Amino acid sequence: MHTSVLVPLNDSVSSKALLDFIIEKSPFADDSIEITLLHVFRKPTSGEELMGKKFMEEQPERFRNLLENAKNRLVEERGLAPEHIHIQLLTEPYPSVTEGIIDYFNKGNFDIVMIGRKKMSKSEEFVLGDISVKLVRSLDNTSVLVVKSG
Repeated sequence: MHTSVLVPLNDSVSSKALLDFIIEKSPFADDSIEITLLHVFRKPTSGEELMGKKFMEEQPERFRNLLENAKNRLVEERGLAPEHIHIQLLTEPYPSVTEGIIDYFNKGNFDIVMIGRKKMSKSEEFVLGDISVKLVRSLDNTSVLVVKSG
């Protein structure tokens, strides 16, 4: 019986901390885990659009490489079987990353979501929102493991 884990990643410090946690401290047996590494694109901000068309076109490849590197670390440093690690890039933009994660989770068959979280002030959390809190509230019938980074 495999435990199916959804692991949303981006290029943040909290995603690095999450990957480190999975490699060093994951409670799952290596032969009983299926991991899906996920990156969700959201609608670009006006600042991102100002970076130009070439910048925007390079983003899917950039994040595919990020997910491939994460997979390689899980194989090399944790010893997971490569066939048990899947990569999914949601390039069709969602209004928010949270909505993309929830939508993908609901379409799949996952037992748990593991997500990184950086420390935020109350005002940052109010303005920016907190993906991990939204996931805990929205995914009633599943476990959400939140790994805090410094």
